[in-house]
Amino acid sequence: MALKMKDLMLQTSESKSTILYYIKEGLLPEPSKPKPNVHLYDESCVQILKFIKYLQHNFSYSIAQIQSIFQDNHFDFDGSFETMVQSLELISGGRDNVWYSRGDFLEIVEMDEETLMAYQARGYLFERAKGFSSQEIEIAEILTRAKALGLDFTLLDDYVEDAKVLADRENEVGSDLLDEDTSSHNARYELIFDLILKLKPYIFNMHTVQSHHAKMKKDV
Repeated sequence: MALKMKDLMLQTSESKSTILYYIKEGLLPEPSKPKPNVHLYDESCVQILKFIKYLQHNFSYSIAQIQSIFQDNHFDFDGSFETMVQSLELISGGRDNVWYSRGDFLEIVEMDEETLMAYQARGYLFERAKGFSSQEIEIAEILTRAKALGLDFTLLDDYVEDAKVLADRENEVGSDLLDEDTSSHNARYELIFDLILKLKPYIFNMHTVQSHHAKMKKDV
């Protein structure tokens, strides 16, 4: 269903000037013009505008960074769980949206192939479709420091096992949530993002804090 400018503004709470600016910058498709002075916008613009706002407000992405994401990737913006997962992968890859080949990655993090393969087999590091991102570089550096300081890696194995269980539940719940009511896809889409990117780490980290406080009281 095509939307007039006032309808698009109403559904997204964005100003006319902002929408026109995003069109100028290539973030939104050009409207169709069936008649003189009549501009109609594809309904996908609603999803795109909300995704842009989410990246800006929650991750402080600049317009240039969002442009880079949109140029290098194709989104259907149909409110499906597949699109949500694709968006999640991009966000978790880091805001610079720069990708490194396997060889370049190994050189940057000063890691040998055998070590990388071992970390991948244990589920600590991942090579994405485009290669390695800045996020993988950061994780690799943490793993190198952990190994140098003699960390017991069974803790990381526990992370991986818990993550696999949670991933199955997140996929199940996310798919069900988006299949229930297509009229509220935007709100449900954002809720899944917030559950995975904000609420989950908050719960995990706060339980670590609470466990520490309980141990301190017990030791007194």
